[in-house]
Amino acid sequence: MSLRTLEQTDVTGKTVLYRSPYDIGVVEGNGAYKLVDDSRIQATLPTLRYLLKQSCRVVILTYVGRPDGQVVESLRTTPHARRLAELLDHPVQKLDDCVGEQVQKHIDQMEPGEIVMLENVRFHPGEVTDDDDFAQELAQNGEIVVYDGFPQSHRFHASTTGILRHLPSCVGLYFELELTALSGLLKAPSRPFSVIIGGAKISDKVGAIENLYSVADIFLVGGGVGNVFLKAKGYDIGDSYIEDVYVDENKQLKQDWVELARDILAKGKDEGRQRERLFQIGSEVSLDKIQTPSDFILAHIQDEASATQKVDLQTGIPIPPDWAILDIGPQTAQIFAHVISKSKTIFWNGPMGKFEDERFIDGSRRIVQAMSETIGETIIAGGDTISVAKKYADLGEFTYISLAGGATLEYLAGKPLPVLELLGG
Repeated sequence: MSLRTLEQTDVTGKTVLYRSPYDIGVVEGNGAYKLVDDSRIQATLPTLRYLLKQSCRVVILTYVGRPDGQVVESLRTTPHARRLAELLDHPVQKLDDCVGEQVQKHIDQMEPGEIVMLENVRFHPGEVTDDDDFAQELAQNGEIVVYDGFPQSHRFHASTTGILRHLPSCVGLYFELELTALSGLLKAPSRPFSVIIGGAKISDKVGAIENLYSVADIFLVGGGVGNVFLKAKGYDIGDSYIEDVYVDENKQLKQDWVELARDILAKGKDEGRQRERLFQIGSEVSLDKIQTPSDFILAHIQDEASATQKVDLQTGIPIPPDWAILDIGPQTAQIFAHVISKSKTIFWNGPMGKFEDERFIDGSRRIVQAMSETIGETIIAGGDTISVAKKYADLGEFTYISLAGGATLEYLAGKPLPVLELLGG
């Protein structure tokens, strides 16, 4: 799809309604709220600097958290405006609402080069319902939308799809970067192409697995996602976390994730030899299209301070009933690291274990190290994944860091992002 880009659009001297990706959590300290992470703000600085050079008046729009249409002090955009001003080295004024007479009066009096941050749009109930009247009110705050809210591009909200129905628009530089990096994975990745999937839940990742199945050469799975595939293979996983059967009574939909994993596993049984040659791993190790862990680090589920133990599937020793898989083992980590070293494109979303506990971080740490050392293209996505990567590597060593979370996975799953149709050229 062709998108209207910022550099192809005349924004000179215009009042720009800038749809930012600033849905960023805060923590309280020393009597003030501070952002947990400013990565999304840093990602938008090139767009904002471009707009300032074009003598634009910039009106920033975002939602934060889930205040359910109520004013919640901890979810105001005040710390976002303060941090943006620091990083941009430019004044950013904060308003206490996002619509209304006072907001409009302030915007009308803005000079070229001024920036204002509007209040959290989710303080208004019309935001999450994509109420068209509320969307029109928001649209009155600008002449054109510059859309950089890629992490929110899968939402039907007044500040996403709504404003795009009422104003001309183009994508910002950050949005363009996200789309270019992710679309490359779907269209023409350099091969071998490896996809690493971890984290707790399979439900938000299975669409990406299915859509990338014909594109990727191998999937390396761990965490709760790996547990589902292990159970689908018939292994007893003790008290390890596994996502339950999903039931949507309204849609009369039932999804058994283990059964779905079993169907996916059945697709790729005849390519083992070719895959082993592709990754130059040797005949002593077999590689499946969905490569599950072969050894694990366990702990007693009821005793957080218990000693850990390693279990190898090849020994045939079962996982004790009260024990749980909390990380991939060293043998699995070594195989995964080898595959990464031979790959020319690697996408990673989701830690390999309970990374918050130092006893179960080694699997994810080995992934980080292998990706930071490879000469291949490396893309990582997801807040937890980025947190682990930050801990053990310089993020500059990766080709691209996707900050979009759910939108990234939905795009890779082949699902249409609502805002894309409205941003098309």
